[in-house]
Amino acid sequence: MSVNLSPIKAKREVRLKAVALPIEHGSWGFLFEPLLGGLLIAPTFNSVWIAIMVIGAFLTRQPLKVYLTDWRAGRKLPQTELALKFIFIYGAIFLVGISGSLFFVKPNSFLPFLLIAPLAIYQIYCDASQQSRQLLPELTGAVAISSSIAVIALSNELDPALAYSFWAIFVARLIPSILYVRNRLKLEKGKEFFLIPVLASHFIAVGAIGMLAGNGLGSKLTLAVSVILLARAFWGLSPFRKKSKAVKIGIWEVIYGTLTMLSVVIGYYLKI
Repeated sequence: MSVNLSPIKAKREVRLKAVALPIEHGSWGFLFEPLLGGLLIAPTFNSVWIAIMVIGAFLTRQPLKVYLTDWRAGRKLPQTELALKFIFIYGAIFLVGISGSLFFVKPNSFLPFLLIAPLAIYQIYCDASQQSRQLLPELTGAVAISSSIAVIALSNELDPALAYSFWAIFVARLIPSILYVRNRLKLEKGKEFFLIPVLASHFIAVGAIGMLAGNGLGSKLTLAVSVILLARAFWGLSPFRKKSKAVKIGIWEVIYGTLTMLSVVIGYYLKI
């Protein structure tokens, strides 16, 4: 009997999804809550071009993170080459969106994107240095990506005060929710968590949205949802909560985000 002693090269398996799509499930909510809200408030071709641009930029982030991480480490793996391919694919989507946007949309509509440019650069730095899962990059990322609704509103010549109010509402929704989810997961794992910052951020959000609603720049429906989110934070971090897995907590956050988005849209159309 002959035995083949020739070395066998183990192929490194490349997980396509890990290279092509964001691994943070919550980031999809960060993308679509303000973006879909903007599209429903202003369903025009201007909005569609901006949406394509934002989605292209969002999708490019994950393969760019993989590529930059490998590049900084001085390694060239199968995933590195795959990431580069997806950078070109998603980059093409981004270029289509930005080309249409620059052709049809007035330049002053892009001011919110200029304001968040430093945050976007910081996000790329955090991705490349593998720090994107820390709290500050998550918070700044939420502020940056929620600017899409302001750009869409401005591109359709809505009142600038209203456009920036939409942005503020989604920031007031996302930042407290990030703090809540991070601390809720720590609590479920039996780790130390921090209740005061979570509740403080929710109270500030309720106050800010209440002020906007009182000045005609927000909806009382959205204020009601923000109060619900505050109650959710109280209950979810209390000894009386029902223990939940991360997936279930995430699903509920998608539901709360959808309610917030719908409250903004319905409130805008019904003027309530």
